[in-house]
Amino acid sequence: MSKEENTTQQSNPAQDDDEPDEWDKRIFSTGCADENAKLTDCYFEKKDWRACKKEMDIFKACWKKHNNDQRTSTKDA
Repeated sequence: MSKEENTTQQSNPAQDDDEPDEWDKRIFSTGCADENAKLTDCYFEKKDWRACKKEMDIFKACWKKHNNDQRTSTKDA
């Protein structure tokens, strides 16, 4: 790394992203943010939705429990 690059990085520290963005707000409003995080983490680790059936079922149950089907006009396949 050159001295110029190092100086630039030090003078422009990355901002903390503590504030929830629009996506986060939408997920939190469903009441299933924890279940969504676990499902996403499972997919990230396994790279195959079929390997995350348990997490998907838990997320679907939460989704229905909070009446998100009506809110989003979702239908079971």
